Amino acid sequence: MASKGWEHPYVNVFKHVKLEEWKRSTKEGDVSTRMNKTLRCSVFSIRGPVPTNSYILVPQDGNRSLGLTGRYFYLLFRPTPGKYFVVHLDVSTKENQVVRISFSNMFKEFKSTSTWLQFPFLCGAAKDSVYETTARAARHGLVGPAPSSVRWTCLMLDLQQILSVYLDCCYSSLKSIKLCANMAVKNMCTSDLLLDPGVSFSEAKLAGLASSRGTGPMPREMSFPLPKGGSWHDFYDYIRFPSEGTKLPFDSIQKGNSQPEAGLISSQRAPIREEPRFVDVSEAVQARVSLIQQLTAPKSLLRNQMPSVTNVPDVGGVPTSQKNGCHDDDDHQRQSSSFGSGRHTFTPSCDAEDGGAHVYLHAEDRLSEDEESEEEFVCTRVPHPVHLTSSNGKGEKETKLIPDPILRLSRIIGFGGATTKCALWTKSGDAVVYPCHAIIVSLTISSNQQSFFIGHTEKVSALAFDGNTTLLASAQTGSHSVVRVWNYHKRNCLALFRSHAHSLLTLSFSYGGGLLCGVGKDRHNKTMVVVWNTLNVGKGGEVTILAKAHTDVDILAMKVAFFDETRMVSCGQDNIRLWRMRSGKLRSCPVDLGEFHSVSFTDVAFQEGTSFNLHQDDRTLYASSRNGFIFEIDYSRVVIANVRKLLPAHQQRADRGEKRTFNTGPGIAINSISVSSSICCTGSDDGFLRLWPLDFSTVFLEAEHEGPVSLVSASSDGLWVLAGTSNGTLGFLDIGNRSYNTLMRSHTDAVLGFSMDGIRHHLTTASSDGTVRVWNMDSLQQLYDFVSEDSPCSVAFHPSEQVFSCGFNSGVVRIFDISSAKLLAEHKYVTHRHGGEVVGLAFSPDGEFMYSADSQGSLALYDASEEDHRVIRVLCNAVARGTERAPDALAVSRNNRCLAFVGPSEYIVTIADSRSLDELLHVDVSILDVESPQLDSALKVCFSAASTEQLLVATSANKILWLSTQTGRLLREVSKVHKHRCSSLAVSDDCRFLLTAGHNALKVWDYNMRLGVNAQMFIGHSQPICQVSFTPDQLGVVSVGDAVFLWDFLAHPADSLPASRSPPRLSHASALKSAKPAEETSELLLSNGMPRRWAPLPSTPPPRIDVGTLDQVDRGALGSSFSDGTPTVLTAAAPATEPRPAASFLKVTELHSTPPLNTGHTDTVESNGKKPVRPDCYRHFIPRFKTSPADQAAAAPQPGEEGVKLKAVIGYNGNGRGNMVWRPEQGLFAYSCGCVVVVEYFHAGSPRHLQGHGEEISCLAVTNDARTLASAAGSGNGRSLVCIWDVQSGTCRKSVSHHRGEVQSLAFSRDDRFFLSAGDFSEPAVALWSAKTFQLLSSVTVSGPIHDVAFSPSSASQLACVGSQGVYFCLIQSHGSNVDLEVRGVKAPDELGEVEMTALCYRLDSILFTATNRGHVCSWDVDARHCFMSWEANEGEIGVLLCRENRLLTGSNTRWLQLWEVEAVPCLKPGEKVAGAERGGSGMVVLAQEIMLDGATVSAAFDSTVDMGVVGTTAGTLWYINWSDSSSVRLVSGHKAKVNDVAFSSDERHFATCSEDGSVRVWSAPSNELLVQFQVLNQACGCVCWSPSSGLDEACVAAGYGDGTLRIFQLASSEMEMKLHPHQVAVTSVLYSAEGHVILSAGKNGLVAISSPVSGATVRVIKDHKGASVSTIQCVKEQCKKFGLEGNEMWLAASADRRVSLWAADWSKNKCDLLDWLTFPAPAYCEDDSPPPSLAAICPADPSLVVYTGYGVEKELLFYSLTKKQMIKKIALPHWATCISLSSKSQLIAVGSKERVLKLINSSSGRFQNFMLHSDSLQKCHFSPTGTFLFTASYNEILLWQVLDL
Repeated sequence: MASKGWEHPYVNVFKHVKLEEWKRSTKEGDVSTRMNKTLRCSVFSIRGPVPTNSYILVPQDGNRSLGLTGRYFYLLFRPTPGKYFVVHLDVSTKENQVVRISFSNMFKEFKSTSTWLQFPFLCGAAKDSVYETTARAARHGLVGPAPSSVRWTCLMLDLQQILSVYLDCCYSSLKSIKLCANMAVKNMCTSDLLLDPGVSFSEAKLAGLASSRGTGPMPREMSFPLPKGGSWHDFYDYIRFPSEGTKLPFDSIQKGNSQPEAGLISSQRAPIREEPRFVDVSEAVQARVSLIQQLTAPKSLLRNQMPSVTNVPDVGGVPTSQKNGCHDDDDHQRQSSSFGSGRHTFTPSCDAEDGGAHVYLHAEDRLSEDEESEEEFVCTRVPHPVHLTSSNGKGEKETKLIPDPILRLSRIIGFGGATTKCALWTKSGDAVVYPCHAIIVSLTISSNQQSFFIGHTEKVSALAFDGNTTLLASAQTGSHSVVRVWNYHKRNCLALFRSHAHSLLTLSFSYGGGLLCGVGKDRHNKTMVVVWNTLNVGKGGEVTILAKAHTDVDILAMKVAFFDETRMVSCGQDNIRLWRMRSGKLRSCPVDLGEFHSVSFTDVAFQEGTSFNLHQDDRTLYASSRNGFIFEIDYSRVVIANVRKLLPAHQQRADRGEKRTFNTGPGIAINSISVSSSICCTGSDDGFLRLWPLDFSTVFLEAEHEGPVSLVSASSDGLWVLAGTSNGTLGFLDIGNRSYNTLMRSHTDAVLGFSMDGIRHHLTTASSDGTVRVWNMDSLQQLYDFVSEDSPCSVAFHPSEQVFSCGFNSGVVRIFDISSAKLLAEHKYVTHRHGGEVVGLAFSPDGEFMYSADSQGSLALYDASEEDHRVIRVLCNAVARGTERAPDALAVSRNNRCLAFVGPSEYIVTIADSRSLDELLHVDVSILDVESPQLDSALKVCFSAASTEQLLVATSANKILWLSTQTGRLLREVSKVHKHRCSSLAVSDDCRFLLTAGHNALKVWDYNMRLGVNAQMFIGHSQPICQVSFTPDQLGVVSVGDAVFLWDFLAHPADSLPASRSPPRLSHASALKSAKPAEETSELLLSNGMPRRWAPLPSTPPPRIDVGTLDQVDRGALGSSFSDGTPTVLTAAAPATEPRPAASFLKVTELHSTPPLNTGHTDTVESNGKKPVRPDCYRHFIPRFKTSPADQAAAAPQPGEEGVKLKAVIGYNGNGRGNMVWRPEQGLFAYSCGCVVVVEYFHAGSPRHLQGHGEEISCLAVTNDARTLASAAGSGNGRSLVCIWDVQSGTCRKSVSHHRGEVQSLAFSRDDRFFLSAGDFSEPAVALWSAKTFQLLSSVTVSGPIHDVAFSPSSASQLACVGSQGVYFCLIQSHGSNVDLEVRGVKAPDELGEVEMTALCYRLDSILFTATNRGHVCSWDVDARHCFMSWEANEGEIGVLLCRENRLLTGSNTRWLQLWEVEAVPCLKPGEKVAGAERGGSGMVVLAQEIMLDGATVSAAFDSTVDMGVVGTTAGTLWYINWSDSSSVRLVSGHKAKVNDVAFSSDERHFATCSEDGSVRVWSAPSNELLVQFQVLNQACGCVCWSPSSGLDEACVAAGYGDGTLRIFQLASSEMEMKLHPHQVAVTSVLYSAEGHVILSAGKNGLVAISSPVSGATVRVIKDHKGASVSTIQCVKEQCKKFGLEGNEMWLAASADRRVSLWAADWSKNKCDLLDWLTFPAPAYCEDDSPPPSLAAICPADPSLVVYTGYGVEKELLFYSLTKKQMIKKIALPHWATCISLSSKSQLIAVGSKERVLKLINSSSGRFQNFMLHSDSLQKCHFSPTGTFLFTASYNEILLWQVLDL
């Protein structure tokens, strides 16, 4: 920069360009020179009615540049009163980009693009004028024309800071200046100095201002004249931008609020980033610093060197003498960070005229008894919990179902699912790996043993092994296709990542496993090839994308060459291509096919088994095709070397028995090919597996299959060939023995039902593929296969004979004899008419009778003792009609007496005599729950053991009812059995266990429901389970659906259980609950009212048992019994008159058990009964007030079945504290937004969203190895929930709860052994946990609120806390398995006054920095627990401290982020006497850099040198800070205030949001990045919409504001195109018409205005809704002739008075007629809050249908037909809706509620799903125009969902 030395100290711009000569500058319009009396000099006057027509431009030529590099730009000017002015500055950046900075008093809001910043200028007024009084009262300047008393102003712009904060650019130079009318200008200059216009040269000399320190007075030629004895600020204005403090608005240029006294320097702060600032200290401090420098400076370590711990203080007392706490190894890398932020007003103890930092020195006398009395010592131990265990053979009550797990997947009958082209050999050839729907099976050939790889949520579509069969890769189908990489031998998943394709068709590993290639389709159905780097996946490394390519060619198969992992080959329709990866790019070249250019290729293969040293150009590539050709490809020349053709099978036998050769004739489609060192294997459509020599002279071995062969694969030794067929058969050909072995057969469609033969271990299944099959349950071999043209739907085995019956869709029942393989009987239409589908088949247990039921309601009784199974009796309309109860609609009691079924209606359960079908009992299940608003219907019935005389009924309300078979009385009821309806149920023979199935989940229950946790759930099926049952020997379970699953049942036999159980031992939580005696409990279960014979009506509802909660009866039993050995803490913990809650016993600490260090001065730990007071500091986390609690009963859908999936979280929760973590070494970055944790890896792909909290997350912490993440949030039960996450898998390892209030801070110890949590002011407790098991080790409650905690970076046993009462030094002591916390509290130094300690961090293990709410930073000697130095670092509260090596970072609520050099901070022995006057030397604390952000700092994380890091602010922004190049970049941005509306553009490339703070933000849809922000000051923006134009150049955004105005913003120019004022009240809704001719807007008063977007005029006002706020406006393009009116558009408006108007319009003809008027009655609203809104929407699929919801008699969605003029459908809702949206893609409706539930409803089927990822009430939900995405907003949380289907 030597060439720019002439610019120092400043450049007078007018003199530099010789402005008066107008050679290097230009003027336009009314520009003149005038003498100004106030300044007593000539000034330039620029006047004109249009500001842009009169101006001064410097330099003259726009292509030239001033090239001035000064950081600060000074303008001396005075706006013309009553007029507008504009100033444009063109600056260039270091990125060679030109940015225009404009400011004007005609700008109403701040706007920004990548090349233009526009700032409103708020003109100030003269002192003591009426304008100044008005401005002061309004807390801002005057918006609009300058007032008449406007003064001369010195404006300073920090160009470097403006570009850094607003555009993330680096300032280079000032290019040009344009001053536009109307103003008077004296001069302008640039400088690198911060010039103070209010200071003269003499005053500057006295104050010590010098250019070496970056400051100075204003030069005389640039100064304003000042009367003698006057104050500069009384006559002139000084404006600095960006300004300091918290003035509003932030993005505007205006006059400061306070003025300094005369004669002093300006109160404006130093530059935002300035040179290091030195601190003047007293002589005593200088002496101390000098001494420390002598001791430590020569022995300092390198910056990143780790020190050794040399001194650990003794435990048990304060040592009388200690060594110096400063180590020889001075600084080292830290991993701890502290967070925080708030405001505290105070009067400083001394004036800071120079703005510097003040250092206080404290007396260093030895600790006296009085000083020790100020400390606080607490030591506590958590009482051991009381376990419920068995002793001496007398078992005590279990709390859960045992063993756990009670089921184990043993075997699966099935192969394929998504594909039958995937099956792999292991390298050793001892096992075969293949997919079975969503499960991967490894089958050992010798033992027929199966092992499983479970983790996929959809069907597996591709598999691949590496060369050593160490790594296994698998992909699943679906739009969210994922790839998993497994360790095959350990059967664990090593990596999980998105495939970036809708569904992968094929996978291929390189031989070494370092590269994985996959082929699939992208969202545009274009073929995509992706190559991943898997080299380090086995070592815990990440999987990254090496290359990705899109191609128009079709690819059916693609393989990586085993000899070169950079080469690949693919084939498909009309092409064979050779690929190569080089320099991160995939390139391909096609094989010249010549005349075969139209051939469809099916598979490719290299000749394997040959030497790896063979040159790649000498290798041969083989390809198969659908017309029977086999191609040999010359790899080096990329041409076809030979072509052979496979003839049809019949020609082999026709031509005199000769072997088949490749000759002319029609070919056979070859689906797969595999080549070993000596043979070629082919699989073809004719069902043959053929083995050929490599010259293809003749086939020497073949095997015929029942279906087309879809897969062939030769083992590595070439001795076995695996073959799979499209009909689900898998087997292998043993070449040596010339034998074929079938490994697995399977159904090709869903299995509908099954039945078991317990004597012979046979299993029969019926499937939708039209077959009935009989299996051997031991070997899994298929014994028989019955094929029929009619589809089977249910089967039943005879209990003793080898006979089974099968029912078909046509209503036919057939009986088969397996032993003779013949049909015994066939009964067609037993009701003598066309029968319905057979929904139930059953034999009586004694084998005398058989029963069948069909979907038409018929019930038949057969004589099973006869071979022909004669029909005995047929009842019509006896069984409920329909097929939803298939295949087991009938149940026979085990004593052969009763038959149960649902009928004659769906609400009635009938018990009939099994021999005559005479009715014995009817039970109406619809009236058993008198509180339910809906009728309950029965679905399934099942008898329990005969001794219990109970019938179990599964109902549509997701319940199971226990009914007495004698009286019909309701004995028990279980609700919430599954998330979906129960599809099947069964009871074990000993009546101890219940088995249920719901959707794809299986549950085993304790039959008596007397445990704390009564059920265990098991998954594995990818499709709904149709039927489940125990095996006849009770040792297994069978479930069928997509395949046949056989489970081992691991429950202990009944005879092995103890005969009696002793009463359970109680914890104190149970002791507090009152309970009923056992006799009353029994009566409660049984006395539910005697039902009538035909319609039982219980007098009171039965006790409901909710899944996962403790049974009320068991609670009573627990509460009535106590164990003598249980310690009682109640008397010591709380008075008997006010017992503490039961759960609080988990937190009782016995402080009296451990003697304190200072027994005479120990603070009490128990609460004194006073109500906790919130501390006065912003660092303390307080959750945002929520208007409604979350719905705890709502259940989320099963994983993999969600109708929508969370795609993105937009924003960051600035209300959290320490809720952001960053580990630069591992690339981990995580933060919270609402109740979701967003986890990103900077080097990886899309972020992961951790979902487990239901409330706002307060803080986060991560282990030092970045593998475990902890998050804390509130919960519905009043206690905070801490979730422990596995970062790699994204799963919640454990959830712990201890603190009654909110968790303020979390921290892991340096060695990750311990985990610390701190509670809030309501219960200031510090809890210590084991970081391995997350069991509570110790808990201490202190006397005041705690704000922050931190572990020592070098000693895992030391930690510290800060709070309202000072600093707490803690030491962890272990006594065997017991862990105690010893705590000493030390108050803040008296010199600081009444302060609160808000943040802390360690420097060395013997130095601790703490911050206060008044801006002080204190340095503490950890060993002596003494503060030896403090200084004033900030004017506000410091909430964040972070120290690494010699650098200290402070963040405060003044928005300043400061970096300090603390290398010279002394650390002296507490007992050493220092005579400050006698010691020489000097010491200092240096402020190195500082930066102003957009809000108070709440979180910070930096690297080991504090050069770069991430900082979070209360404005909801995450900043990337780089101190080395003084840059700051917005990483994450969101709204701080409430989001009022969200809207997608028509092309879905952008979306817009608006907020209460008056901002409108436009985002890019693919990246979710903020593009432009439009800010309107002092107005809330209530609604936003897009123009119909899809092009970027024409797209506009219209927004409605609280003052009744509409503003139209042009996206291309980032400017406000037009401002309209159609309303006098707030605008509640705005929308463009379908064609964009007009804008429809509605106000809070109910008026709807029709405005022209061209002229801005209001062309029409509709007053029909006047008096009620309009909540919804919607417009669709629809011809209205079918409704009897003219118009090409239809629109509606819904208002708060529950009225909806529908209109037909043709805006081009200015026509708008009322089409329909709907009014919905409702009772009076008596709640305290406002009633729910009235919402309406036109159905996108059928515009004649209108959907409405609002306050009414019922909570429901109403569907109104405009053609039928009536309601045609209703859908009940559990809550009042706050927002709705209808999808145009499918019949989906999104409904939001105050209970924080997003409900996705299929309007046709009524099926719904609940999603609970918001921490507050939902206020907006919007589908995108195509229905692909869904937006939901809750306060300032915006979630973007990808819509799948429901």
